[in-house]
Amino acid sequence: MTTFSYATDAPATVKAGVLVLPMFLGPKGPLPGPGVKEVGLEQAYRDAKLTGKKLENLLVVRRDGDRFAAGAVLLVGAGDKTQLTSNVIRRVLGRASSALPRFGTVATTFPQAVTGKGAADAVQAAVEGIVLGTYRFDRYKSAGSETKALTRITVLGSARADAKVARDAVKRGQVVAEAVCWARDLVNTPAGDMPPAEIARAAQKMAREVGLRCKIWGKPELEKGGFGGILGVGAGSVNPPRLIELWYKGAGTETPIALTGKGIAFDSGGLSIKDAKGMETMKCDMGGAASILATMRVIASLKPKINVIAAIPSSENMPSGSATKPGDVLTHRGGTTSEVLNTDAEGRLVLADALAYLAEKKPKVIIDTATLTGACMIALGDQITGAMGNDDALFRDISAAGDAVGETMWQLPLYGDYRRLIDSTVADVKNIGERYGGAISAAWFLAEFVGDTPWIHLDIAGPAWADKVSDLGPKGGTGVPVRTLVRYLLDRSA
Repeated sequence: MTTFSYATDAPATVKAGVLVLPMFLGPKGPLPGPGVKEVGLEQAYRDAKLTGKKLENLLVVRRDGDRFAAGAVLLVGAGDKTQLTSNVIRRVLGRASSALPRFGTVATTFPQAVTGKGAADAVQAAVEGIVLGTYRFDRYKSAGSETKALTRITVLGSARADAKVARDAVKRGQVVAEAVCWARDLVNTPAGDMPPAEIARAAQKMAREVGLRCKIWGKPELEKGGFGGILGVGAGSVNPPRLIELWYKGAGTETPIALTGKGIAFDSGGLSIKDAKGMETMKCDMGGAASILATMRVIASLKPKINVIAAIPSSENMPSGSATKPGDVLTHRGGTTSEVLNTDAEGRLVLADALAYLAEKKPKVIIDTATLTGACMIALGDQITGAMGNDDALFRDISAAGDAVGETMWQLPLYGDYRRLIDSTVADVKNIGERYGGAISAAWFLAEFVGDTPWIHLDIAGPAWADKVSDLGPKGGTGVPVRTLVRYLLDRSA
């Protein structure tokens, strides 16, 4: 278990396993960041012919006579100091952190390089960068081959800084980063060990730990409640579906904000079956659900003055004699019918029920997250979230939250003429459009179920899963967009 702390000790006196200090790119060579001169390593960095460019790093192990108490010092290139932001700190420390666990404990002065309004965000970002950068999923590794974990992370601040604000930022960074790692664990767990019932059990356990109200809807309750989309998608699986309902109340009778996320425990495509390659990473198709569960965990832990409700649908999309067939018609919560022409466009079917249910609660806004369409990845690549909805002000608020925490999104148009692409001759709507504009036609399908509630759909098909190592972690689930949603909710509370 990792402990987190904030201290104002002189960097040279800190007895950490490794001390992480920033170096910056200057016009005439590298510029030392906070603590570098005190430990006497500025010249060593220059002698190594390093310039301060991002991730030009130098590790120096302590020897007799060195001017620092830590077991080693890692000088990390952070680029142009005038361009240093909390997002740069998070990413630079995240990438550098892969070398840290073997030292056991770490301390860093990175946040001292940011002063003024952004200081608290810099502290939080430093914690998040180290935690996310050292994340590994090794649950299934043989005994003895697991990655060593850090036991202590210390942020070193200036004696002039507001210590309470800094400690709060450390705590916030810890809570957010640990929740993101939990979301990654849920996504990375093989689908055979994470069916809808297990996702629900994980939600219940989390809710008990942090004090959320939790209700699990099983198959009988879903049938009684008219959740035909969740049931229809799960009809081909031996693992019955669930709906996870969570409540956080921190603001009395105030109107809640509503969240939902796609929770397809495994997506084979159903009878419209995927090829073998297309199924290899489909344990990640519950990334939206994981992001909402983690967001609720953070909110319950930080206790902002806000009310939040989440309704998270989870089904397993499998082919069998009982599976929904192309051409079948499903009746969703509220009575809207949909013609299923492609069973591999299943995420929108389960989300439709959750959106309709949440709209009944008359929330301020509804936000959904989903690994929904390959079309969004084709448009925006694998690092940018696609955002579509019926309220531009809501997009601006969500986008600002994403920018603040380094999770980029881009608004795609909910173009009016494309609504006709989901017209059906036998039902109210059909679940696929034409070949082009697939991300938008999918969003139009979802829009049918929110009524006049302000709503935004976040298509995270690209950034929810990393096919290669990134600045903030290894291959696998990323936990996007937990940090964005948390920032948005905290900003609303403030």
